Amino acid sequence: MSGEEKQPVAKKRTGRRPGGEDTRGAVLAAARAEFGARGYQKASMRAIARAAGVDAALLHHYFGSKDRLFMAALEFPIDPRVVVERVLAGDRATVGERVAAFVLGLWEQPAVRDRLLALLRTAAASEEVAALVRGFMVTELVGRLAAELDVDQPELRVELVMSQIVGLAMARYVIGAEPLASAAPEEILPLLGRTVQLYLAAP
Repeated sequence: MSGEEKQPVAKKRTGRRPGGEDTRGAVLAAARAEFGARGYQKASMRAIARAAGVDAALLHHYFGSKDRLFMAALEFPIDPRVVVERVLAGDRATVGERVAAFVLGLWEQPAVRDRLLALLRTAAASEEVAALVRGFMVTELVGRLAAELDVDQPELRVELVMSQIVGLAMARYVIGAEPLASAAPEEILPLLGRTVQLYLAAP
């Protein structure tokens, strides 16, 4: 028998992936795959964690909730909770103006506008992406906001506001329809505000 001592064999680490940038990237990739395969409503944090090889608690630590994970995975530039807060904060008699100012403020930021337009174009060309974004918006924006509005047909009214905003974006920033494309935000604000006011507050 040799007198040489045997070197201990290093044990392979097992279990869940630790936190870090690689882990975050794996979680986002798993989230995109899970959301794409199952849709926003049916996707679960637990399934995403399992696919990424991490504990579900780590997802909550990094992202907090499913909607925030979705926004990170798709680089969604608008937090629906902030939109709902803006709509519901303050006098309902001026809700249209608040929404219009908030929306125009977002669209006039080049980085936000570019990401929103990329999402719109992708959704227009892909039913899968359209369904994914639709599910997210219905759950996190339309449902939350409609539940707080004291009007008839609240879901329809909120979706009409969304259609107004998407239509404005397409005409102003994609098609470049004049004079809308060249109009200053200050010119558009009162007109858009009055229309949104009718949708959200008129009897």
